[in-house]
Amino acid sequence: MATLVLGAAGAAIGGSIGGAILGVSAATIGGFIGSTIGSVVDSWIISSLAPTQRIEGARLDTLRITSATEGAVIPRLYGRMRMGGNIIWATDFREETKTTTQGGGKGGGGGKVKTTEYLYYASFAVALCEGPITGIGRIWADGKPMDLSGVTWRWYPGDEAQAADPFIAAKMGASNTPAYRGTAYVVFEELALSTYGNRLPQLSFEVFRPLADPDTAEGLTRAVTMIPASGEFTYATQAIRKTDGGATVPENLNALADSTDMVEALYRLQAMAPAVESVSLVVAWFGDDLRAGSCKVRPGVEVSAKSTTPASWSVNGVSRANAFLVSRDDQDRPVYGGTPSDFAVVQAIQEMKARGLRVTFYPFILMDVPPGNSLPNPYSDNAAETGQPAFPWRGRITCSPAAGFVGTVDKTGAAASQVAALFGAATPASFSVSGQSVSWTGTPGDWGLRRMVLHYAHLCAAAGGVSSFLIGTEMPGLTTIRSGAATYPAVQAYRDLLADVRSILGSGTRIGYAADWSEYFGHQPGDGRGDVFFHLDPLWADPEIDFVGIDNYMPLSDWRDGFEHLDAAEGWPAIYDRVYLQTNIAGGEGFDWFYASAADRTAQVRTAITDGAAGKPWVFRYKDLRAWWSNTHYDRPGGVESGTPTAWAPQSKPIWFTELGCPAIDRGTNQPNVFFDPKSSESFTPHFSRGWRDDAIQRAYLEATYLWWGDAANNPVSSVYGGRMVHVLECAAWTWDARPYPFFPALTDVWTDGANWRLGHWLTGRVGAVSLAALVRHLCLRAGLPEARIDVSGLWGAVEGYAITALESPRASITTLSRHFGFDAVETEGVIRFIMRGRAAVATLGADDLVAGREGDVLELTRGQETELPQALKWQVARADEDYDAALVEARRITVDTTRIASESFPMAVPPEEAERRCRRA
Repeated sequence: MATLVLGAAGAAIGGSIGGAILGVSAATIGGFIGSTIGSVVDSWIISSLAPTQRIEGARLDTLRITSATEGAVIPRLYGRMRMGGNIIWATDFREETKTTTQGGGKGGGGGKVKTTEYLYYASFAVALCEGPITGIGRIWADGKPMDLSGVTWRWYPGDEAQAADPFIAAKMGASNTPAYRGTAYVVFEELALSTYGNRLPQLSFEVFRPLADPDTAEGLTRAVTMIPASGEFTYATQAIRKTDGGATVPENLNALADSTDMVEALYRLQAMAPAVESVSLVVAWFGDDLRAGSCKVRPGVEVSAKSTTPASWSVNGVSRANAFLVSRDDQDRPVYGGTPSDFAVVQAIQEMKARGLRVTFYPFILMDVPPGNSLPNPYSDNAAETGQPAFPWRGRITCSPAAGFVGTVDKTGAAASQVAALFGAATPASFSVSGQSVSWTGTPGDWGLRRMVLHYAHLCAAAGGVSSFLIGTEMPGLTTIRSGAATYPAVQAYRDLLADVRSILGSGTRIGYAADWSEYFGHQPGDGRGDVFFHLDPLWADPEIDFVGIDNYMPLSDWRDGFEHLDAAEGWPAIYDRVYLQTNIAGGEGFDWFYASAADRTAQVRTAITDGAAGKPWVFRYKDLRAWWSNTHYDRPGGVESGTPTAWAPQSKPIWFTELGCPAIDRGTNQPNVFFDPKSSESFTPHFSRGWRDDAIQRAYLEATYLWWGDAANNPVSSVYGGRMVHVLECAAWTWDARPYPFFPALTDVWTDGANWRLGHWLTGRVGAVSLAALVRHLCLRAGLPEARIDVSGLWGAVEGYAITALESPRASITTLSRHFGFDAVETEGVIRFIMRGRAAVATLGADDLVAGREGDVLELTRGQETELPQALKWQVARADEDYDAALVEARRITVDTTRIASESFPMAVPPEEAERRCRRA
């Protein structure tokens, strides 16, 4: 059996390999002797007549480890965290000698110098924590990122089914080799120690262990979108290098030296969100004008000249030199990454499929309309006005002048011509396919939507196919253009494009259009004519469309400062409350009422959504998916309902949320569709947001939404196709990034949009933490509490990483969390309820609600030790100083608040300890 040895003397390796596992402390383990191999050879050695010299470097004579002791703590980890470990197994070190000879050449007359180096290799296993974990990220050696290229290492998750490591088994014998089930560990095989001064380095590991419970974002998210949509080689799984000033530097190896950004991002996705099984790959071309008749949609590059190896950039047969050059900012940096090269898109599709993920292809348009442009603005009553908004949303593309503006071409033949110009004349035969390369053979200069979409249909087929394909996304300004009173040319153009995509991809691919949430259900022009048209129904009803796609960013709250606004007055405790958010999925703004103006929103003057004598208010409710999906649709030209229904057959197609998300900014659920990006004219913060980063609201939104639609009571079964109305498995959260966290957003010299991550919709860096509610529940269950006696619905937020490294009670662990997050535990009716502080008061008691001990008394004042006072019960009083009588008067209208921390009663003036003292004194 192999000897369990480590080392004799040298630098201790405790620090990063900290803690204690199986009773062996880091200090006990010790380390290798470290010294420099070789010596300086002075000039006297090679003098004439000098004899042959023999120089030997430092040598290790032994390698030992202190015996392990049972009973010490194996750490428990939740979320993601950098942590050390303890060595639980090692072989004898292996020594190699390397001898070199210098001097003694012809005519030199000098003696030879032989130098012997001793090289050492160690094989060992490092236990990390209780399993199962989902992955290992970065590894540090001696505090620096470890270069793992050429290193043989493996990690084991610590589940109850893991087998013994084959290398350990080969050394110790299969019957003597433990599998260390329940413990996550890492095995290094023949690690060269010369890099670390012939000693074992101090090691630490980035460990992933999310709690993917069925009510957490990690356990509920089954599909995500993958961005950044732009980036010439971001999606490549092959290392691409560029020549810059004579040096060769990597283009897509910004995270690890031996793994591309895309591969690392996918690995982290599956480690952080283990329930994900579907990814929508977003790939962008660039539009250059909001006027449909003038807009070109082209692939773009960051620079017009760049030498890359082993592959060059090419999209649709267009080379770098001939591609559209994206705009640059005031620091001469490209404002967007270039369009992903075709070979990179193919590699991304194949890599995701190899990982068992379903792939939806998502063509995207980024508008490159720089500030200071002189383009005519279609949204202007002045035909001579120039200057379109900077970097606008693609959904603004429309006819020129737009509907509702002076001189509009809407409802004329000119509108149809402008739509046709935007789509172009590409056909499936306009392309040449050779292997995995797709080139353009159509009319030069045709840069229409059809060319983009049909190119990618061919490319997806060449890549081996995709599960789903979108023919367009969020184009309400285009789909609502009319060439007559009730004729929508863009809708028909999408139907024609749909048929061509089907001819390329075949029946095995599901095809859809991703409508904006304000677009999918109908067009109500608001021009005073009373028109109501289900304008997309011809597309939704088309036999080639497999699902109704909706980019879902509907508001789920109307929260304001304080507790005096309407939603708080209704009794909702906080914006994060799950039931509150879920009530607004099929209720609230866009269902029960709307704001007729910005002034009404400020004053909370809500106008009910009604439908007069027709009695179909769902026609105007964009949130009423169930009624829209279940009913026959009738257009209302001039406000009069037609006697003939549209082509839509009730319950005929499932609904997919092709995008679903909320920005990580306070009150993001008030307006989930907005995004803070200073360069864009579309940059906004949500209604009544203070501009603070808030990861908790993003998590609350996702969990509330996925749980709502996952409930059969809210998501009926179709009588036509037998599935649910909303196909939750393909509801894609926006968004995961192919630039792996934390390198994005940290590397701002590489990616200029890193600053947008802080308040944006990114899940990277956020999903993969552990839900506070799930963590507290988990700790209670480990303590033996039945789940029926635990209520964590009053908790929100997440813990990025939490490690328990000592023997402590679950109560001690929960207390640590309660101090950091501000929550209390309250036992009522046999259930322990965990409730955040700082919520609205749950009850107000007046003098008549109190029972007097004797006549004339309304309170009994009892002094007691602080430890005897109920932590959950806070008494809200006025700022009572030393005047007892004044305090008693105020106490007559005490508010019993079981959740608000005492400092909430004395805002911005008194520390919590003083506030509690005053409460007790009062």
